[in-house]
Order: sequence, then structure tokens, then C-alpha cells
Amino acid sequence: MPTLRLALCQVNPTVGDLAGNSGLVRDWTRRAADASAQIVAFPEMMLTGYPVEDLVFRRSFVAASKAALERLAADLDADGLGALPVLVGYLDADGPPQVSGDAEPGRGARNAAALLHHGRIVATYFKHHLPNYGVFDEDRYFVSGDALSVARVGGVDVALTICEDLWQAGGPFAAARQAGVGLVLCVNGSPYELNKDDVRLPLVQRRAAEAGATIAYVNMVGGQDELVFEGDSMIVAADGELLARAPQFVEHLLVHDVELPAAGEQGAPEQVLADGMRVVRAEAGDIPPAPTGPAVTGGTIAPVADEAEVWQALVLGLRDYVNKNRFPSVVLGLSGGIDSAVVAALAVDALGPDRVVGVSLPSQHSSEHSREDAADLAKRTGLDYRVEPIQPMVDTFLANMSLSGVSVENLQARVRGVILMALSNQEGHLVLTTGNKSELAVGYSTLYGDSVGGFNPVKDVWKTLVWRLAKWRNADAARRGETPPIPENSIGKPPSAELSPGQLDSDTLPDYDVLDPILIGYVDGDLGRDGLVASGHDPAVVDRVLRMVDTAEYKRRQSAPGAKISMKAFGRDRRLPITNRWREDG
Repeated sequence: MPTLRLALCQVNPTVGDLAGNSGLVRDWTRRAADASAQIVAFPEMMLTGYPVEDLVFRRSFVAASKAALERLAADLDADGLGALPVLVGYLDADGPPQVSGDAEPGRGARNAAALLHHGRIVATYFKHHLPNYGVFDEDRYFVSGDALSVARVGGVDVALTICEDLWQAGGPFAAARQAGVGLVLCVNGSPYELNKDDVRLPLVQRRAAEAGATIAYVNMVGGQDELVFEGDSMIVAADGELLARAPQFVEHLLVHDVELPAAGEQGAPEQVLADGMRVVRAEAGDIPPAPTGPAVTGGTIAPVADEAEVWQALVLGLRDYVNKNRFPSVVLGLSGGIDSAVVAALAVDALGPDRVVGVSLPSQHSSEHSREDAADLAKRTGLDYRVEPIQPMVDTFLANMSLSGVSVENLQARVRGVILMALSNQEGHLVLTTGNKSELAVGYSTLYGDSVGGFNPVKDVWKTLVWRLAKWRNADAARRGETPPIPENSIGKPPSAELSPGQLDSDTLPDYDVLDPILIGYVDGDLGRDGLVASGHDPAVVDRVLRMVDTAEYKRRQSAPGAKISMKAFGRDRRLPITNRWREDG
């Protein structure tokens, strides 16, 4: 049985950066060649980045993607890497966009992968299963492929597949078995969700059994707007054995020697299978010789605690949003509370303290301990700390307007927002907002006040998880002999907006230990009132919470983007009408 040395390049492309992404392919292919790889795979839509969303409809962008692929094939050959087969995802089209008046049935934009070899495109595959749920809208953009591409590489028949093809039974993996392939290369842009890695391995094992072949699964890593891709690339044998697995949230070259069945006689170039899917065969030709010496193994990475996983995802999502959009630094309001403390610690981990500005914005209602806690966090993390008292500005407003009650509370929040945006305009910082998912769910925020900002690192983090993250981050620092970044006072004290005398969140909201399970059932689980009550929640509290959630949709629609870590994040995942009279309580 022949052995192939596989190289899976778990890398971080940027949407729209065709030149930069091509450079990544060339650099990492060189690394793979230096490791004596015989075939290399890059993630889904590597050349364009993923997802490209409505850029698909721009014919200029599609043409640029196809031209970049041709250039990349020639550049790899000129780099002396032409003998090494390279599988790379890109955007293709064999007809006008489906939304145009001249659209043709069965033709249009394609989520594609191409095998490059000796300066040529020797095989092309169009994604068959197109996801249209959660954050995915691929039926809006792409036309499904109906052919499985099989390339003979080093005496092994290798099938090419893309992401969602793995998540559904039948189609390409069933075709791969009928085609008798020895290896399936699956290129992916699979976004992170908490515990998704626990789902992914059994899924790959099921598809390996369905195909009767080894699967090499390569996933991208990095942040793209709300999405975070964690990598978790792996190689699984036909019998389900995990052969190698890459770490999460970092770029990584996974190199592993795999023993594979030799290809049989070369069949017809095109074959129609029983289910109507075609198999199109190609020949890669000569590849680098089999390496000598001991077999290379890629190793497997042990899973980490949930809090560690989420923290890494949030750090990566924030870092890439800031860096890919070329912001020099970030600024946030430091209240001394748990949410702003966690956001500040995330920002320092993502960018370093010299790129983080924390501003204390005390009013007459700000407690002394909150001011001290904000200063303590700044000292612990080393960020740029400033104090801008807001009371004189609030008093000026009140001297010219007759306001009382909630209006005065919201005024304070909006003055703070004005100051943060002014610093953003003056110094170029990106403003980070700090409202957690629980607050966003029930509308516990002030529009154009504490909700102001360009990115929210904890937008998809329930309040109870915010506390868990803070405790984990401090414990992790202590374990490494470092200073815990978050003051214990910020973790232990009752949460409060401090916009009126003695104010606590519990004055307006149920305790978060009661609130979050209801919100998780309603928002993430789509449970109705009856389902929530049947789960053991108090009917009166359920009715109260659901009213708050339903009437706050307009606020969420205006909220800043933030990294998705749950199965249903606000925004791309959960799309409800603002004008909506349906209520679960009748």
C-alpha cells in the first residue's frame, strides 16, 4: 500500500485580500515542501477568504478570483513547488449570478476547490451540499455541483470535497465509496461554536465509514466579522481511528504520513453513478518522491476546558477584527464592573496593553469601590488608563433640559458614549462596547450610550458565563505565576449600572442564575412559553422575561458586531422582525 505524506495548512486568510491570501498559500506550501509533503491542502475559499457574502454578485470579484488562481498555479511552479499538488479553495462561476436577469438554470457562482500541479489546474470541484441555516446563506449565492472530482496522486485516488459535503449523508461521500477512492480531502470554513469539536470528530468518523476511505479535514483559523474559525484540522482513517489532530485557534501545519490503498485501473474520465452524481477523474502526474526515514506523525491535541476554549475564541475574534480592519488600538469604558473588566482583559490578551485605552467615566453615582476597581484593573493589565468625570457635562444638560428618572440615567450613559466616540475620532481607536448577551436579550442597555461602539467582544456571552470566564482567566494567570488581570471585587460584587443611588441589576431583572436559563431556552433553543414553563421555570418570571426580549429587537438590530461562540448568536443566526405582534404569552 502506498504512503502519502499529507500537509494540511490551517491558516488565516482575509476576505477580499487575493494577493495576501495567495502569498499565504505560497509561504505555507514552501513550509510543506520543506517537510517533504507530497500533497498539500488549504481551507475553503482560501483565495478569497470566507464568507464573501454579496461579493459573490460582483462579476469583477469572481473574475479576479479566477485570475488569481491561474496566477497562483504559475507562481507555485516558478517558486520551484510545481511538483507538489496543492488543493486550494476559491470562488468560481460558470454563468451569471442567480439573481441576475440573464441567469441560467444550473449555472452561476460556485464555491470551488482546485488542485494545482506543475503550473496547471488539473482538477476542479464544485461544492455539492450548500448550507442554508444559521449563519449560512449559500443557496442565496451558489449553485450546487453535481460531480465528484477524483485525482490520482502518487498511485492513490483522491476525492475532493468542501465543508457542508461532510455534514450531510449521501452525495459526495457516498459517491467516493462507489468510485473506490483511498483518500478524501475535505477543505473547510467551519465556524466555531462551543463544544463543536466534540461533534466534529464523530461526524468525520461517520463520513470515513460512509466513504470507506481516510478523510483529511482542513479547517481555516481566524476571525471574520462575527465568525471565528478555530481550525481543529484532523486526519481520520477509514476505520474511524483518529490519526492526527491540529490545535485550535492558531495557524498550524499538520503533516502526517498515511498508508492508503493503491488505486485500481484508471476508469473512464467521467462516470455516472447510480444516484445521478458524476465522477470526473484526473491525473496529477509525478509528485515528490516518498520520503525516507521514520514515518512522520502529526500528533493529536488534547481538548481544553470550555472556558479556555471560549476565551481563545473571543481573543482571536477581537484580534482579527481589529487588525484586519487596520485599527491601531481600542478604547473602552472601565466601570469597575465585571463586563468591562472581562472585555479589557480580552483586549489586552488580544492586542497587548499598549494598544488598549481604558477610560473611567465616573458620575456622582459611581461608588468609590468601582473607581478603585477600574484603577486596579488598569494596574494589573498595564493598559493606558484615563479618568474623564462626566458629572459636569451631565449637569450642563440638566441645566438646559427638564429631565428626571430614567431619562437622567440614560443621559449619563449617552454622555459616556459621546466621550468614547470623541476619543475614537480624535485618536483613531476602535470603541469596544461591553454589554453581555443577557443584557442584549432583555434590552438592558441604553441606545447610543453604553451600547455605543464598533465591536463587542462579549456580545454572545451570557452573564453567568462572563463570571466563569473571569474566574478561569484569573486562575489561569495564577497557575502560570502571573498577576490575575481581573480584580476580585469586580467578580464578587453585585452587578450595577450605577446610574442612580444604590442601583442594582436585580432591581430590574431576575437574578442572572434565574434569567440566563430562561434566555438560553428561548433564544438558543427556540422554546416557547409552554416549553419553558414545562422545564420548571416560574410562569410569571417567564412572561416577564419574554416580554423584555420581544420588545428589545430594535435595540439588538442596532448593536455592534461581536464574535459568535454559541449555537445561536444575535444577528446572523437569529433573525426576527422588529415589527412583530406575536407574543408567546398570548
